[in-house]
Amino acid sequence: MVSNKSLLQKARVSTNSACHMKDIKTYRDFIMCLAVPMKIINKDGFSAMVEAGGVSREINLRLLEDAQVGDYVLVHAGFAIEKIDEQEARETLQLMQQIAQLNAEDEVH
Repeated sequence: MVSNKSLLQKARVSTNSACHMKDIKTYRDFIMCLAVPMKIINKDGFSAMVEAGGVSREINLRLLEDAQVGDYVLVHAGFAIEKIDEQEARETLQLMQQIAQLNAEDEVH
């Protein structure tokens, strides 16, 4: 089993622009300032539909006008803030899932 500390260390490296990683001490802090990697599945002007893990959202592309369908972007507060590659997106989503599982385990104990 992976420890909270190990996951947080990986998360600090993986989500470089999501927030100030030096301020993150716990997984709760991590979730609070997180930008979520999502794939653009449809685009209409400055609006886009994105998807990750079966969840779809409409977002604003005004901060990242060169984003295209098929790109992975970090989404924070309804805005795409940075393009990332697919591997980084998948690794970050996997870390988020592991952190959520640890959170669920902590609430049970």
